Amino acid sequence: MPEKPRLGNKVRRLRLRHGLTQVELARRLGISPSYLNLIEHNQRAVTVPLLLKLGQLFEINLQDFAEGDRAHLLADLTEVFEDALFEGHEVKPADLQDLVATSAVVSRAVVALYRGYRRTQDDATALAERLSDVGLLSSTEVVHLPAEEITDFLQETMNYFPELEAAAERLCRDENLNRDGLYVSLANHLTDSLGVEVRVVPTHASSGAVRRYDPENRRLFLSEMIPVSSRIFQLAHQIALLTLRETFDDLMRDAALSTPDSEALCRVALANYFAGAVVMPYQPFLDAARSLRYDIELLEERFGTSFEQVCHRLTNLNAPTSKGVAFHLVRVDMAGNVSKRFNGSGIRLARYGGACPRWNVHEAFTTPGMIRIQVSRQPDGRTYFCIARSLRKGGGGYHVPQSRFAVGLGCEIAHARDLVYADGVDLENPQTIVPIGPGCRLCERLDCRQRAFPPIRHHPDVDENVRGLSAYVSAKLENQRS
Repeated sequence: MPEKPRLGNKVRRLRLRHGLTQVELARRLGISPSYLNLIEHNQRAVTVPLLLKLGQLFEINLQDFAEGDRAHLLADLTEVFEDALFEGHEVKPADLQDLVATSAVVSRAVVALYRGYRRTQDDATALAERLSDVGLLSSTEVVHLPAEEITDFLQETMNYFPELEAAAERLCRDENLNRDGLYVSLANHLTDSLGVEVRVVPTHASSGAVRRYDPENRRLFLSEMIPVSSRIFQLAHQIALLTLRETFDDLMRDAALSTPDSEALCRVALANYFAGAVVMPYQPFLDAARSLRYDIELLEERFGTSFEQVCHRLTNLNAPTSKGVAFHLVRVDMAGNVSKRFNGSGIRLARYGGACPRWNVHEAFTTPGMIRIQVSRQPDGRTYFCIARSLRKGGGGYHVPQSRFAVGLGCEIAHARDLVYADGVDLENPQTIVPIGPGCRLCERLDCRQRAFPPIRHHPDVDENVRGLSAYVSAKLENQRS
């Protein structure tokens, strides 16, 4: 028999988003608080009558609520079996759908096993790199991927934390923060309320850190090399670390964090979220985003922050009663490494490996500081409107190498007209649509001139006498499959 979906985490997040205690929600659902507690910890399934009551109470789409976890699990399982490890086993999409429908528990176990395998592979690679350099033999620490665990956590929560939004609102209200003098207001709060002295120090005294807190002497040091907007963000970040530790621990309770490094990195991510909520308060920011049609540079000027911070904040606008456009976000470096990834739009982003080279986030490096637009279509037929811009992160003076990244932000094509960047773009013209994929190994397109690897589900068709669009697919085979 197929398993009933385990939706405890979703029930708990819905309850917290609406500010309800377990006792209050249990009363509204007509069940006991102890039974609700078991549901939230996935020790009891959500029955159909309860699901209907939840739908009425929270005004949610029951199909999305019930199938969201299953769809996410199927996507994870699909990517697992697209690894070269399973080449030749001929596992079909229908097989994976059957597995998820029949046993979500086994499906999750397979995904967990695969991720453990990937970590082991990463450990082996890191160890091999260390052993290749005699100077690094002193350390053979195991390398896990805390950043991936944090990405999973943010994705699971849809990058929205009502507890942190409420805490930011309380701080702004209770301290009567002056938007035009936010740096002074936050610095005074740290000094007067938290007993922390704030100092801006010269480059040679900052030890390469933009922010350094000395807990013993209760002193916060900020580098003179960062702009005022970044100093404000770092002040709010430090306030979060000093005052919201219990809130962080409660939020992290449901996160699958396997190491102390993951927990520390998660606190950093949550403190960054809080800082963004202080600098860009939820409703004023959402109202401004709508009125300015999501013009990032105008939002940047209005709230005195950075382009990247505005992009991050746009992915947080997921309050049940007041939502913004659902965006995905990626950040890549010039080598194609993806350092940040969040999927709010539904676009498929590869978990492992680089992003599609046809994506405009890579082209952004060729036009520094210019916003590039792209209408992108994935192999599943879904179309997205994407923007990208390169960023330069300085600091440190003439002799310090510059860091360059590109940030990509996008939404489903249905929301494109809400964005100022879609003005004058013929969204329906097939010639404006760029076919992209999640990554070469996961993309089924055989007509791509920029393919770096063969598709995992197709055996390379290499003919030394024939050169097709790529080295992995002959011209003859392209014609047969097109």
